[in-house]
Amino acid sequence: MSKVFLITGAGRGLGADIARQALAAGHPVVATGRRPEHVLHALGGEQDNLLATALDITDPAAAQRAVQAATDRFGRIDVLVNNAANFYAGYFEEISDAQMRAQIETNLFGPMNTTRAVLPVMRAQREGHIITISSLAGLIGLEFCVAYAAAKFGVEGFMESLAYDVEPFNIRTTIVEPGFFRTDLLVDSSTTWADLSIDDYAERTAATKKQWQSMNGQQPGDPAKLAAALLTIAGQDKPPARFVAGADAIDAVAAKAKDLLTQAHASRALGGDLAHDDARA
Repeated sequence: MSKVFLITGAGRGLGADIARQALAAGHPVVATGRRPEHVLHALGGEQDNLLATALDITDPAAAQRAVQAATDRFGRIDVLVNNAANFYAGYFEEISDAQMRAQIETNLFGPMNTTRAVLPVMRAQREGHIITISSLAGLIGLEFCVAYAAAKFGVEGFMESLAYDVEPFNIRTTIVEPGFFRTDLLVDSSTTWADLSIDDYAERTAATKKQWQSMNGQQPGDPAKLAAALLTIAGQDKPPARFVAGADAIDAVAAKAKDLLTQAHASRALGGDLAHDDARA
C-alpha cells in the first residue's frame, strides 16, 4: 500500500536517495528543500507522484506551508522523514555562541518545527510515522563535534519522549543513528568551521580539520542502501524505536551501552542510597 512521504533536505544526499526510492516504489513524495528547483533537478524533474516545495526547516511558518501544500496535493501525510541537517565543526571554545545557537536551531528545532506542523494531520488520520535522522554523534560524544553532538543528543531526547505523547494516536516514531555514510554532510555547503581561533587549540584544530576534510567522499556507508533500509522500516507495522545504521555505528553503540552499564554499576555504592530517611520504609 502506498504511503505519502514528506522528506526534508531532499535536494541531495540521503534525502534525495530516500525520495528517489520512495518514488520508484510507487509512493507519493513531498520533497522539500530551500530551493525546490534544485530538488526537482536532483529527482529527475516533474512527476505525477512528486511535489517539490520550499522549506527552510528553521522557519515554523514555512513548515506549516509545506504541510498544507502536501495535504492539498495528496490529502494526507503518512511518513515524515526529518533528514535536513548541517554540521558545525570545531572545539567548544572556538565555536562562537552564534554558531552554537545556529547549529541547534537547524538540527534540533528544525525537526521540531516540521514535526509540530505534521502532527495535527497524523492525529486526525489516527496514523503516521515520524522518522528522524539523528547520528552516531547523538549517542556518543566525538572530538570536534561538540555543537553537532549537542543538537543530536537533543534530537534523541525529543524523539524518545515524543513516542509516549503520540502512541495513543497510532503514530510511531523511529530514531535513526547512522555511522559514517557517504552523504553531503562534509561538503563545504553543509559544513561550517569554527569562527574563533585560540592558540592553545591551533595545532589540533588544523590537524583535525584536515582529517575531517579528507573523509569527505571516503566514508564507508552507502546512503542508497541506508535509504532502502529506511523504506523497509517505513513499511513495517511495528517499526523500531531506534535504528542504528552501519557496522561502525552498531559496534560503537554496543560499546557505549556496555560502558553505561559499567558506569551505572560503579555508581551504586555511592549513589544507590541517597533517598530521604523517611522514604526508605
